[in-house]
Amino acid sequence: MGSKLIIILVIIFGVLAIAQLVRVGELSAKQAKRREEEIPENENKFNANMMLVFMVALYAGFIYMMLEYGYVDLGPAASAHGQEIDWLFDLNWIIIIAVFFLTNTLLFVFAWKYARKPGVKAFYYAHNNKLEMVWTVIPAAVLSVIIILGLRTWNDTTEKAGAEFENIEIFAYQFAWTARYSGMNNELGKFDYKLTTAENPYAIMTKDNIERSLSLMKVGEPGQNGIERLENQLNDRTIMLSAKERKNLETELGRKERMSRLLEAMSITYSDSLDELANDDVILEDSLVLLKGQKYNLSFRSKDVIHSAFFPHFRMQMNTVPGMTTYFKFQPIFSSDEMKRKLNNPEFEYAMLCNKICGGSHYRMKMSVKVLEPKEFLEWQKTKATYDGTPWIEGNEAKLLEYYESIASRVIEN
Repeated sequence: MGSKLIIILVIIFGVLAIAQLVRVGELSAKQAKRREEEIPENENKFNANMMLVFMVALYAGFIYMMLEYGYVDLGPAASAHGQEIDWLFDLNWIIIIAVFFLTNTLLFVFAWKYARKPGVKAFYYAHNNKLEMVWTVIPAAVLSVIIILGLRTWNDTTEKAGAEFENIEIFAYQFAWTARYSGMNNELGKFDYKLTTAENPYAIMTKDNIERSLSLMKVGEPGQNGIERLENQLNDRTIMLSAKERKNLETELGRKERMSRLLEAMSITYSDSLDELANDDVILEDSLVLLKGQKYNLSFRSKDVIHSAFFPHFRMQMNTVPGMTTYFKFQPIFSSDEMKRKLNNPEFEYAMLCNKICGGSHYRMKMSVKVLEPKEFLEWQKTKATYDGTPWIEGNEAKLLEYYESIASRVIEN
């Protein structure tokens, strides 16, 4: 506390001292009957030399800040596209730093070199087309290269995924994440927001879920009005309702009737074969587990508000937007154990964070991400069950392990 007080006092007295020196200079000029625009030669030279001193101090401070705080310490990019993003990031920094040193050196050196000299009149330089072209065309060309390289990387990671990509859905809601794997058929089950219930929070589409949602819409969940109860309330003459209460009930009844008709139409047109897509899926709420070297196509959707799935070590981020599905492709190239060794941190763990302020408990939206070697991944798969309760892996373990090892070996070759 005492040292902080001393620092504050030094700053205050320093400002007061500078103010007094400025005042002394003003009084001296007034005493010498010198006009404000008449600057003595010694002061002019002093200011010119101070330009060079300030330039050196600026560069020293910049270099120190870059060395001390410029590295975010995320470690090497743990995905294939992340390495290209890091390369683009480094390229941008090289260009920015080069332009910073060039422009500021010209600024301060010219201010020093062309300081006012007695008897030398300033040269009026109105215009030069060549110079205009140089500082217009060169920055435009550099920016074009940066934009083109960035768009190429972005398009590579967001374009339609091929058959070699495994599909995983990331489902966001306040304030957690859920991963839904596409199972052995590599095709995610359909979903529809109208099927969202307490028993089906992810709105997965199956025949049973449609019938259950339709029943709940008609009868109502515990503590909530269904169509039948709303009709009884409106038609029961023994219940005294105000005009506002009646209007609210009629509005709610109309909404539920429209939803019920939509669910009935869905039930009539639904194909039972779609159940196989959903029943094969695997839902994981505690963490996201990935196979090293496997190419993944992540699809994102949100139940409530806009969230943003951020994987810092994979250099990946994608908004999750209610009412639409977004996509991102990536390939993890380092297992969790490899990253622990690379960072020399036995406690390291990949993570998926929310990078949008999505509500009061936004800080809690974190999901553990694990990248496993083939044998570990297969053992983990054997402990998981699909949506209909059957084991995820049944038989063919030797063939699966061989396939997983071939995927991991291709990463090592690359």
